[in-house]
Amino acid sequence: MSGGDMRVGVVGDPVGGGGRLCRLDGEGAVLGGVEAVPDLAAEVARREAADAPRWVWAGTDETYAALLDRGAPRVARCHDVKLVESLLLGQESRHGRPRSLGAAWARLQGLPEPPDAPEPGADDQPVLFAADRRHLPLDVDPLTALVAVHAAQLRRIAAGEHPDRMRLLCAAESAGALAAVEMGRDGLPWSATVHDALLTGLLGPRPAGGNRPAVLGELTSRIQDALGRPVNPDSPAQILPAFARVGVHLTSTRSHQLREVDHPAAALLQRYKELSRIHAAHGWAWRESWVRDGRFRAEYVVGGVVSGRWATRGGGALQIPRLLRSAVVADPGHRLVVADAGQLEPRVLAAMSGDAGLAAAAADGDLYAALARDAFGGDRQRAKIAVLAAMYGQTSGEAGQLLAIMRRRFPAALALVEAAARTGEAGGIVRSQLGRTSPAPSAERLLDDTADPADGASPDRRAARSWGRFTRNFVIQASATDWALAVLASLRRRLTALGPEPRLVFFQHDEVIVHTPAALAPEVERAVAAAGDEARRLVFGATPVPFPLETHVVECYADAK
Repeated sequence: MSGGDMRVGVVGDPVGGGGRLCRLDGEGAVLGGVEAVPDLAAEVARREAADAPRWVWAGTDETYAALLDRGAPRVARCHDVKLVESLLLGQESRHGRPRSLGAAWARLQGLPEPPDAPEPGADDQPVLFAADRRHLPLDVDPLTALVAVHAAQLRRIAAGEHPDRMRLLCAAESAGALAAVEMGRDGLPWSATVHDALLTGLLGPRPAGGNRPAVLGELTSRIQDALGRPVNPDSPAQILPAFARVGVHLTSTRSHQLREVDHPAAALLQRYKELSRIHAAHGWAWRESWVRDGRFRAEYVVGGVVSGRWATRGGGALQIPRLLRSAVVADPGHRLVVADAGQLEPRVLAAMSGDAGLAAAAADGDLYAALARDAFGGDRQRAKIAVLAAMYGQTSGEAGQLLAIMRRRFPAALALVEAAARTGEAGGIVRSQLGRTSPAPSAERLLDDTADPADGASPDRRAARSWGRFTRNFVIQASATDWALAVLASLRRRLTALGPEPRLVFFQHDEVIVHTPAALAPEVERAVAAAGDEARRLVFGATPVPFPLETHVVECYADAK
């Protein structure tokens, strides 16, 4: 993402703070010799200050975290062998193969691949290239293996259909890994006092032991009274028959079904489920596990979803309930700069497809309002349904009728997603703008009868159509992830230029939060806008489609929405 590409391969000693390094040329070959150093963190600091190389290591989540613990500075760039291997395996239609350094080295040697180790948990202590994580034979030198695998990865990138795009994707994915480690260390500001007050207001005082909070207990009694019998509201096996006995036939206790039911127990159960989720996922026990020293320290998993979106190892960082966002409070003298990309996926569709009509609507600001004015009689909601139907393949009811309008008015956009759907139905793969590849369906998946049989199609045809809907959306969602990762990489670089204080503290697919001294908030807002525009150019080229990031400077996260 920045000029020059000097690379340095690095492995750390499993015990102690030493390690070995070597400079690498543009093809991954060693320049000069291998240098052994007693203090790897200090050597990384020296070289980072001198020329900020691209560090090549087996896994950022392992090595970078350990280096930071030993006092190394934050580095500008890296090449994460594990994440890049995953991207390249997808490019080569080898999804699901082990991606560790040891597995990649074994493939180079024609040897059996060792399976990947389980991902570490929140309580695991980082060590530099622990033997059980890299999966190399004892007689193989880790630095030799790293150099060989990295050079092979560079060759595989160059051999792809769009090598420049894949290089950018690998760089953005690796930059995301750096940011993930840093955000996990810095943490999202979290007020235990505010959190406790919110929980007490919603649930009542904290109960002793494993008892239900008072409000959940009261709701349970009211649900039982409304249904006329004792039931456990957490048990669908008890709840569904109880509703049936009062003449209400449900197939599940999901909220969308309960909202359609005109019975007092339905509203009570909805409220119970909402509060029960908060208690289980973000209650007092959660805070004791995940909030330390006034910070919620999430364990991000880069590329944890096939589309490239991130996941987390517990903690629910990507699902903070709106009711609890008041607990996210900036430190005194600081602000939260909350930035989110509105209507991201429709804009991605416009940019990828080059559809002039959809691009014009995107340039108008509110894309749905512009479409409503131009094609849907001023009805913004119908325009939104139509766009979602195009991206997700909805064909029933009103969505099907609106999709026909989209097909007539925005043919290039519909051609892109429908071609992706046909590819998926045929068992093929599709790629994001930068080259992230969808998995191919297994034979079992294509024969999995999970759809509604009312359309008369055979089970295998219904399953194929279901996979086609997946690939239809994959090209959009994965390309949105390409853009978001490029934003993250660019913003991280720009924040570093502002000094040590502005810190990225939260990221999900269309939203970032920066914790910054209040005086720097305007500069952070400008950095966010510049990062969004740089990402647009890098990922989509000379598209006229804007990708605005709306920013809010607040003391409390809840005030940004």
